Amino acid sequence: MTFVNAGTLGTVAGARDELVSRLIQRNDRLRELGCLAYEVGTNDEEPDTVFVVEIWESAQAHRESLSDPDVSAAITAARPLLSGAFGGFRFDVAGSPLRSEGA
Repeated sequence: MTFVNAGTLGTVAGARDELVSRLIQRNDRLRELGCLAYEVGTNDEEPDTVFVVEIWESAQAHRESLSDPDVSAAITAARPLLSGAFGGFRFDVAGSPLRSEGA
């Protein structure tokens, strides 16, 4: 079942754009691990926040990706830019009006 992880990443003051730059670097490994979409964005009203929406083949694919060496290295490299303020939600997709049921 398709899985969504949507959230916010708080950054240390002034580090938002650097984090965005790192997060949007092309990474074909994510697709190999089951990531269907990984969208990164900002909102000028929240200058120290990065918004991320991840769509995965399954919750298990997402969990397993976290132990991949490339993904782990990227997370470790990003940690100094993070403030520790996180928010968001996760859910299994029930469907969409943009595609046929079960597709």
